Amino acid sequence: MIASDIKTDGFVVCIDNKEYPASLEQFKIYRVLVDETAAQHNFIRVIDESGEDYLYPADYFMPITLTEQIALAILQAA
Repeated sequence: MIASDIKTDGFVVCIDNKEYPASLEQFKIYRVLVDETAAQHNFIRVIDESGEDYLYPADYFMPITLTEQIALAILQAA
């Protein structure tokens, strides 16, 4: 994935967590916060297992599109 592909806050699924096994779960959905500066370096800002937002390599994730109902359920659960 290219970080600049993400234009708005949204969701991604983790496809690789080899360097961050304590912070990311493979195949889990994460919320993305747009960070244009990070995107210029092919990183994205996600809210990870700590509940805080951190930068990770964009190629560790794939963008996904959720229905509004699912997105709201995820946001309310956070």
